[in-house]
Amino acid sequence: MARKKKQKTDLDWLDEEQEEIIWVSKSEIKRDAEALKKLGEKLVELSQAKLEKIPLDDALFDAIELAQRLQKEARRRQLQYIGKLLRNVDAEPIQEALDKLENKHNQQQAMLHKLERLRDELIANGDEAFEQLLLEQPQTDRQHLRNLIRMAQKEKMQNKPPKAYREIYQYLKTLILED
Repeated sequence: MARKKKQKTDLDWLDEEQEEIIWVSKSEIKRDAEALKKLGEKLVELSQAKLEKIPLDDALFDAIELAQRLQKEARRRQLQYIGKLLRNVDAEPIQEALDKLENKHNQQQAMLHKLERLRDELIANGDEAFEQLLLEQPQTDRQHLRNLIRMAQKEKMQNKPPKAYREIYQYLKTLILED
């Protein structure tokens, strides 16, 4: 008769093949669910065009579209449902796409502020700033921009409405942003 081998009852804590059990508290699960619900709220606030840029499955997309049409308590329940759907999918690519959309807006705002500073510098410093701009943007229409700068300086001295001042901004915007 063959003898049965005695089963090993002790856990070998050094054995790398055993899976490590990670205990997650109930509070942490609730925090994660709340974060996904907030992500769902952000998605519901997006326009249709921005929403299409985010990688969503059909059920989630339909749920978000429905939530955009609902109000009050029905909307709250729909947001809960969207949070539940987000728990069942990988929310990381969705969050990354949303961050890119938000960051793109922030980058665009920073660029517009940079253009405003450049315009003010062109009017205040004249030739020095103008030559620096020509080095960075060789396709600049020198004569047109120089005339606009002179007109803006003249408007400022005579306290006239800043027409040329605005035109410089529009010219710089088309010159730099449409590169």
